[in-house]
Amino acid sequence: MALLLAGCASPPPSQRGWQAYPASVGEVAPPSAELPSRLTPELAGDVTLYAVGLVGTPYRYGGNTPESGFDCSGLISHVYRSRAGVVPPRTVAKLQFWGAPVAGEAIRSGDVVLFAQRDTVTHAGIYVGEGRFVHAPSTGGEVRLESLNNKYWAAQRVAFRRP
Repeated sequence: MALLLAGCASPPPSQRGWQAYPASVGEVAPPSAELPSRLTPELAGDVTLYAVGLVGTPYRYGGNTPESGFDCSGLISHVYRSRAGVVPPRTVAKLQFWGAPVAGEAIRSGDVVLFAQRDTVTHAGIYVGEGRFVHAPSTGGEVRLESLNNKYWAAQRVAFRRP
């Protein structure tokens, strides 16, 4: 399983900073799904549909286009830039502070899903609804749609951010 996330633009172990939800000190996520957002519900829906449409695109470390392939943060960057005109950070280490923290019960499609092992953010994806997310893992070699309830992902520390 260690190879699953290898090359996902994750920070070196020396760059700590992952904190369980909320994602940064002093931040408290409102319990409501009506958090301030740069994305209207329509844009969030467009982000979601486009992300799902990229399922099957090859994985490539450092990749950030459908033609070249994607790593996890490259996928997120491409989708938000292309469909919402929003420019997210290019690494998972920086994505953990992007947007606003969202409580698990308040997530909506278009939110960013962050995974951590121990105290280090290791992977990210785009939440698409019904407990599923789109991401670009190295294992399997392509962008996938998976369930947060999958045994592997359910064992990870997870946080959500709304752009």
